Amino acid sequence: MIDDDRDAAPTPGQAPPAPKRRRPLVLTDSPLGRRLTLPAALLAAVASGLLAVLAFPPYGAWPLAAVSVAGLGAAVHRRRLRGGLGVGFVYGMAFFLPLLAWSSTQVGQWPWLFLCALEALGMGLLGMGLAACSRLIDTHRWTWAPLTGVAWVAEEALRSRQPFGGFPWGNLAFSQADSPTAAAIWLGGAPFLSFLVALSGGFLLAAGFALITRRTAGIKKAVAFTAAAAFTALAPLALPINATAPDGDTINVAVVQGNVPRLGLSFNEQRRAVLDNHVQATLDLADAVNEGTAERPDLVMWPENASDIDPLQNQDAYDLISQAAAAIGAPIVLGGIVHNDDGTRSNMTIVWDPEAGPVYMYSKRHPVPFAEYVPYKAFFSTVAGWIDPRMSEGLDNVAGFEHGQNPGIVEVGDYTLTGLICFEIAFDAETRASVLDGAQLMAVGTNNATFDTNEAQQQLAMVQLRSIEHGRDGLMASTVGVSGFTDHTGEVSQATEFNTAAVIQSDLTLSDRSTPASTVGILPEAVLTGAALVALACAILINLKHRRSQT
Repeated sequence: MIDDDRDAAPTPGQAPPAPKRRRPLVLTDSPLGRRLTLPAALLAAVASGLLAVLAFPPYGAWPLAAVSVAGLGAAVHRRRLRGGLGVGFVYGMAFFLPLLAWSSTQVGQWPWLFLCALEALGMGLLGMGLAACSRLIDTHRWTWAPLTGVAWVAEEALRSRQPFGGFPWGNLAFSQADSPTAAAIWLGGAPFLSFLVALSGGFLLAAGFALITRRTAGIKKAVAFTAAAAFTALAPLALPINATAPDGDTINVAVVQGNVPRLGLSFNEQRRAVLDNHVQATLDLADAVNEGTAERPDLVMWPENASDIDPLQNQDAYDLISQAAAAIGAPIVLGGIVHNDDGTRSNMTIVWDPEAGPVYMYSKRHPVPFAEYVPYKAFFSTVAGWIDPRMSEGLDNVAGFEHGQNPGIVEVGDYTLTGLICFEIAFDAETRASVLDGAQLMAVGTNNATFDTNEAQQQLAMVQLRSIEHGRDGLMASTVGVSGFTDHTGEVSQATEFNTAAVIQSDLTLSDRSTPASTVGILPEAVLTGAALVALACAILINLKHRRSQT
């Protein structure tokens, strides 16, 4: 016979046993109000972070970005500041670890883990801010949506700038390249697009809160909030993005993806083979033009690192590139490494004329920290040595790349391209500056040989969005893929396969027009970030007042 205290009757004269308190599984009451239990909050944070990954390429399930925002909001709601920081950090690690897994394929696990932890710290600050603002939505639940929206913009504004120049990879906007919401970037730039995605997530969060009341009024509110989320996502379809469609001259552009002997960091050991691949592909294109099976391009685009042999100091490289340019009868815009007189190096985009040779050079303005230069090198080399001596050796071997001080354009005869190299496409300021400096095409040269196809597809999505944002036809030229063309609506054409050699060719239309986003620049981000700071200040005052009333 099994004893069951619930059914056992008390003996005469004995007080009835006190009812057992059951630990809540999901929701619990706290001094701050109704919130998820810590295990439930952590589970929601991990699940929401993983959902966010699926919103980005190569998966592209863009609606999940808003669902992920709602999940994080639920996880940190009514938590104390340290709880919001911790839960937000967990969300960030669950998101960035798989999203940035490509950064570990060649450089090892430690740099990947440090990068993810640094990015996740930004999400922790976001969680702390949302937790602090919980009391602001006590009266009007609809305020959850705009509060969530401005908080995400503020967090992304910080993470895009600090530390070491920032790292915008993973911003909500970059998950929306194929969504109807993407058109909003034409109006207010990437921060405004991120705001709308987070706004939708805030409405979904309010809908979920209304739904758990299990009352008729709650169900009606949930439906209304869900409809508001859908409207926010679809409303940008009404924007007249064709009003600033390119209307200039049309030029034919060939993109050469020469491929590399093998993927990984060691591709640099075969610099001559990489250069030879791009030269030979261009010579093959010239043969096709002479045979009448291909159109002669107005320019040929080679990717970043197509010539890691300095073509200005190495006669063999100089002669090979000149041979290719003369054969195709058009300028070649190529990525090359140039050695400076002071011992530093520059990551350059070089315009190579068929007759005059190198006639224009753009130096990368935003080199990648710990890859192209090491900030505070003595300090970080010492710390890296404590963790793993191989890391310290790796930092010591990082060549110092100069920060380019030139305008962000590449001039090719009578037309102008953006001078963006690799990760520069992720930065709002660099991209806009290129357009304001006169760029008529959105051109990006990149080297993906040290990563994988996920990174390449995530980067191409950025080119799609920048084409919409500034009303420019665009292209991405990669050593190994993915290369492709984009237009002002974000449509991609002729996207290449990864780790293959390919030549693609298309007619692109030049543009000197300005979109609203090109004109207003940082203004939407500044206004939305300012609103977030005001909300945080109000939340702090309310929380202090509440504490004083309880003492």
